[in-house]
Amino acid sequence: MLLYDSANPAPNPRRVRIFLAEKGMRVPTAHVSIPAGEHRGEDYLKVNPLGQTPSLALDDGTVLTESISICRYFEALHPEPPLFGIGAQDIAEVDMWTRRVEMRLMIPVGMVWLHTHPFTARVVKPQFPEFGETQRQRAIAVMGEFDRALDGQEFLDGRRYSMADIVLLTTIDFAAFIGLTVPEEYEALRAWHDRVSARPSAAA
Repeated sequence: MLLYDSANPAPNPRRVRIFLAEKGMRVPTAHVSIPAGEHRGEDYLKVNPLGQTPSLALDDGTVLTESISICRYFEALHPEPPLFGIGAQDIAEVDMWTRRVEMRLMIPVGMVWLHTHPFTARVVKPQFPEFGETQRQRAIAVMGEFDRALDGQEFLDGRRYSMADIVLLTTIDFAAFIGLTVPEEYEALRAWHDRVSARPSAAA
């Protein structure tokens, strides 16, 4: 197999790297440079026609895309330590929190990135900066939802470190990269961020 990866600040490939680090796994990797446009180059588009990373090419020629799907594949092969939950309720709650991060927080963060950042101005045409700016306050408000959810508990699902924490960590760090930092008053979210950032896997 071969994992097509991209460097920080790309949040989706980082999810997979953190996941693999938590599992203690190493897989062969090929670097795809987003700043150099390699993700939209002819060679890589043969791997993933969407031009996105990460992608996981399996030995039988199948290519898996989408970071969560790739991590689920590895979870099925190497279930310990469990990062998608244990038992029906826990699995559902990890999935619930993961979807909330992706659908409630990553979407407005992504809109700020696409429509206000000078890097994306090269490829996103037309940009709608006014719309992008409206999403900035939406993203900050949703951070408040996670701050309240984390008040009094160590991790998102209330039990253990999970995929939901990985997705939130990479989203919060990417938001900071584009100028959306967690407000000082969100003390529970900031304390959680300190805890999960101190895990060795966060450096992956």
